[in-house]
Amino acid sequence: MKEVVILIPDLEKEQNIEIDVRINGRSQSLQYRVELLDWEGRVKSPTDKVQVLRHKIEAYDKDWELVEVGPPTDKNISLMFRKKSTDNRLKT
Repeated sequence: MKEVVILIPDLEKEQNIEIDVRINGRSQSLQYRVELLDWEGRVKSPTDKVQVLRHKIEAYDKDWELVEVGPPTDKNISLMFRKKSTDNRLKT
């Protein structure tokens, strides 16, 4: 699948994004979630951060797939999930 980068302004704690695209005249709706995972002082080492991140991803709603992990900061890390499509066909 080809990628198109769309800049999303001002990251909030949680953002739901819906994108309607037309590819060769056929439309498809895509849904994304961007979430910030706060470390909240519960992690002290990079190993702890990896464990918190792994747990969050493994426990996430199975109807959504992880598509991007943002760069970590001292306070949080951003995660982007895409809703799994039950119908991959484009609509005309």
